[in-house]
Amino acid sequence: MKKSLPTLAVASATALLLSGLVSTPAVAATNTATVTTATIKTASPSTVYKGGLYVETWGAAATAAKNLTAAGKTAEAAAARTIAAQPVAIWLSGYYSDTELVALINRNIVAAEKKGTTPVFVTYNIPGRDCSSYSAGGAKDDPSYLRWNSLVANTLKGHRAAVIVEPDSLGHLSTCPEKIPSREATLKSAVTAFYNAGIPAYLDGGNSNWVKAPVMAERLKASGISKARGFYTNVANYRTEAQEKTYAEELSRLSGPDVHYIIDNSRNGKGWNGQWCNATGAGLGRTPRIAVNGVKIDAFLWVKTPGASDGPCNGGPGPGKWFGSYAISLVANRAW
Repeated sequence: MKKSLPTLAVASATALLLSGLVSTPAVAATNTATVTTATIKTASPSTVYKGGLYVETWGAAATAAKNLTAAGKTAEAAAARTIAAQPVAIWLSGYYSDTELVALINRNIVAAEKKGTTPVFVTYNIPGRDCSSYSAGGAKDDPSYLRWNSLVANTLKGHRAAVIVEPDSLGHLSTCPEKIPSREATLKSAVTAFYNAGIPAYLDGGNSNWVKAPVMAERLKASGISKARGFYTNVANYRTEAQEKTYAEELSRLSGPDVHYIIDNSRNGKGWNGQWCNATGAGLGRTPRIAVNGVKIDAFLWVKTPGASDGPCNGGPGPGKWFGSYAISLVANRAW
């Protein structure tokens, strides 16, 4: 079953900030990393995410809240503020020039280090992204992508951060199997770049209603799970924590030693109702948090930006654009 598409909210979140980003001061040379290549697989979740999860104060939801307030849309603005108060992963793509990309990363690194927290970034620029569906795009070819990925890895090197590598990139291979050889090789090179930079990276683990664990485990192995921190599940989807944890524990066991995982809780407050795009009746999941009593689970995160549309379905705008009425519904149905 195809999962819900992750979306980029970069256009709506940062259109007003790009001119300021390019003048962001360089990050201090002090090494703030808490994980090394030797401990990427073995460090505790509290070490990987030392200080807790970083809240970006100029993300998509915060930008939407500001704009909606100015427009007098008080209910939509209130919902956006509720979402903006939580740590949400920061999406990176080819939307940015190299200068803007580095500045955006540095700006968040500087802010996170001032707060003593850990930012989570998402790379979303793989060639042939989304198998040409709603969120199609990505780098023009594998060499271009790996150059871009190295820029991200080298910018993060020496700093505390975690990276969600290319949502849908492995789950979608069932839809476009002709991409399997090049996709797995490219992801393996990308993960190796993060490993060499000492950055914990997580590969795509799909979700419990998509690819069977034995099949996904083979894809993870071929894509460099041995040098990743682990994998993630449920990005932009609606499966419950319990469903995902059962699946992820099996997938971790099949994928090799010390394979950790995270679960995206952003829209699983009501669980899955059979829809994949801007599903009606969905609610925000439990707020993001670091796992303390799990076996291999590291954290429950909001990877997908709640309130950013999956695409033109169920009354939504294009992918990544803010969907104000849907944000109200997500907050109304929240799990906490």
